[in-house]
Amino acid sequence: MNFKEIGLNKKILKAILGLGFEIPTPIQEKVIPQILNTERDIVGLAQTGTGKTAAFGLPILQKLDIKGKNIQALILCPTRELCLQITGDMESYSEHIPELSITPVYGGAGIVMQMQSVRKGTHIIVATPGRLLDLINRKVVQLGSIKYLVLDEADTMLNMGFKEDLDAILDTIPKKTQTLLFSATMPRDVEKIASNYMKDPVEFIIGQKNSGTANVEHKYYTVRAKDKFLALKRIVDFNPKIYGIIFCRTRISTQEVADQMIKEGYNAEALHGDLSQVQREYVMRKFRDKSLQLLVATDIAARGLDVNDLTHVIHYDLPDDLEVYTHRSGRTGRAGKKGTSLAIIHMKEKNKIKQIEKSVKQKITETTIPHGKDICEQQLMHLIDRITTIKVDKDKIYSYMSMIEKKLANFDREEILKRLVALEFNRFLNYYKDTPDILPVKEMLPVKKEKKEKEKEQNRSGFSYILINIGKDDLIRPPQLIGLINQSTRNRRIKLGQIDISSNKSKIEIENRYIDEVYSSLRGYKFSGKKLKVEKVQH
Repeated sequence: MNFKEIGLNKKILKAILGLGFEIPTPIQEKVIPQILNTERDIVGLAQTGTGKTAAFGLPILQKLDIKGKNIQALILCPTRELCLQITGDMESYSEHIPELSITPVYGGAGIVMQMQSVRKGTHIIVATPGRLLDLINRKVVQLGSIKYLVLDEADTMLNMGFKEDLDAILDTIPKKTQTLLFSATMPRDVEKIASNYMKDPVEFIIGQKNSGTANVEHKYYTVRAKDKFLALKRIVDFNPKIYGIIFCRTRISTQEVADQMIKEGYNAEALHGDLSQVQREYVMRKFRDKSLQLLVATDIAARGLDVNDLTHVIHYDLPDDLEVYTHRSGRTGRAGKKGTSLAIIHMKEKNKIKQIEKSVKQKITETTIPHGKDICEQQLMHLIDRITTIKVDKDKIYSYMSMIEKKLANFDREEILKRLVALEFNRFLNYYKDTPDILPVKEMLPVKKEKKEKEKEQNRSGFSYILINIGKDDLIRPPQLIGLINQSTRNRRIKLGQIDISSNKSKIEIENRYIDEVYSSLRGYKFSGKKLKVEKVQH
């Protein structure tokens, strides 16, 4: 089946054929006719990059009554980036329907302009839950006339804490609305939404339920904590054509890894929630147009970043939620292409790898960090490939040939080749010739050490930790950190564990029952005039 046979009208066909659409993806082939020909609710389970926006967007556009100016379709998604991306896609699909109005509604932008746009009249609202609920409470948005509700990346919305907002919004939706839920995974909370707010939905599953894409090869490396960044460098150096995302758990570690990569000459940038919207859009634009090779990102910041042709996803930190691993890995291996998902772990995370294997229903293979000799060979072959494939403008080069030949007259062919390769290759040779390889971590620790590690882990099981953006550079010491917590919470019963202070951050273990109290008290608190940024992380 091609798009001409799927039942779309001439205006929409003209737009999508102009975009290069020819044959629908599996999710599009199943969902588009279902929406066009029935009013039944739909649950679509498919990985990111499978064409879900067109699957629900094209038939909705065709079924809208564009003569009216009331809201007829609501598309809910987790992030402003995805909100803008869906809006852009819908505008492209409706290029030849000039009367159609689409309004994006999301946080981090001026609410007044969004209110004005809605009041003028719009057919489709694409929104994040928090901002939409705000406009509903202000009585700017009224959903009594909507015919189509789309919940896109439903699992992500719930993971980001939008459950209460979603419940409040869904309670205002007319019962006759056709609800279309799309998700990469189907955890219990998403199943509850389906059972509570949908009427006997038909389910379309592309691939296996809650599984990873078959086009992705999964591997992991086990290293000591001190070798983690060195391992990352070797992985990147061994894959000179890499175009990928490096996922970190926290904003602080994301920025630290990105800064270190940039310092060591890699084409990398950070993407996290502490960046302004302008900064985020600048980084994402560079990454989309491939002028940026590596994006170091948190999971939330990378939501809605729809990029094709990623070769690798690297889990610098494994996610706490197993389903997040599926989301991350699904960003590569799209459109029939092969991709690789690599995790850098320590010994205690091996059980989590086994849990992830069960979750994605795929084998995750343990492998060794590349040896220096192998990295140098890979880089050399990459350099030779670049030399052999480079396009030469003979007309422009010709005028300089006599000068070049005169300069190189004293060198034979072999010497010129050596010097040409050394010009770019010396950096790797010099770095790796004296650098010891990163050896695999052995399964068993010595008995005494293993016992101590177990005791230490048991003692820490009731603790989580927070990260604060002050450290040795701010002249902070453990007694001052303890005093800061006591002063901000006014609670001297809080039990603290280990305190680690580095140059620009501090890590403090806190008993689980007090973690939320400390987190909320320290957020926005000032130390020596510096506003504190705080993150909490579960063990």
